Amino acid sequence: MAVNASIFDIIGPVMVGPSSSHTAGACKIANVAQKMVDPGFNEVDFYLHGSFAKTYKGHGTNRALVGGVLGFGPEDDRIINAFEYAKIKGLSYKFIETDLGEVHPNTVRMIFKYPDGRAPIDIQGSSIGGGAIVINRIYGNPIEYYAKRPTLFMAYGEQKGVIAFVSSILYNDGYNIHEMKTIKDGDNVMLVCELDEPLRDDIFEKIKAGKDFNFIKYIG
Repeated sequence: MAVNASIFDIIGPVMVGPSSSHTAGACKIANVAQKMVDPGFNEVDFYLHGSFAKTYKGHGTNRALVGGVLGFGPEDDRIINAFEYAKIKGLSYKFIETDLGEVHPNTVRMIFKYPDGRAPIDIQGSSIGGGAIVINRIYGNPIEYYAKRPTLFMAYGEQKGVIAFVSSILYNDGYNIHEMKTIKDGDNVMLVCELDEPLRDDIFEKIKAGKDFNFIKYIG
């Protein structure tokens, strides 16, 4: 596919521009989000807050978000033609200007929808400057994830021994936990476990099978 770009569309070798916050950061949010959800989605609604809502067309935030959910990284020049790639893949999308409350002005909430009728999945993230991001909501649970380290995400109903179970498996297999955080919302718990090195597939499967998780994902 031909790429129509001016010198103002691509800045340096690691980012499709024009803005690190509104383009590169937006793409990274969407790229991380698509790794967190189940594959097979065919529609995404993007709820744009603050300056994202005001400038998303001029700064290419719309193209960056669509490119991100297609799996393109911030440096991928296919972002420039993201809408065409979405059409080829049969992905539909909408941009909705909204107020998401007391959040960073560069924030987007993404609703991933599936053709088989399963429940939509929502993920929210903010671009906090210089291409850095924070994912601050997933599956209705508030979190704080900066996408810098290999990370396990686990959601479950209140039950005893989950932290000890996960910690013991990681310890016994030689993994160092950089940070572990829990977020509680009533009887629902979100456990976020950041590691110092990538997690092997067999260890992930061992953790996944050991407890009654409502949701578990690993991003390396």
